[in-house]
Amino acid sequence: MAGIREHMEVIGADGVHIGTVDGVEGGRIKLTRKDSDAGFEGGTHSGHHHYLSTGLVAEIEGDKVRLSANGDVAWGMLEEE
Repeated sequence: MAGIREHMEVIGADGVHIGTVDGVEGGRIKLTRKDSDAGFEGGTHSGHHHYLSTGLVAEIEGDKVRLSANGDVAWGMLEEE
């Protein structure tokens, strides 16, 4: 999706931090590994990339990608590599 750049912050519609953009691949936002366990208890998802569909993007605000879903819903929509 045009306008999404590496290192942008991805936030939910409610402003909750979801992750940091590592890139865009095949219609999905690839999040950096450093944020891979940020929303999960116990860090069980650490060590690999997660992806979100660019279809969830509501708008781009400066260096932030705001999603159309709240943070808790977006966490449930993360895909693993």
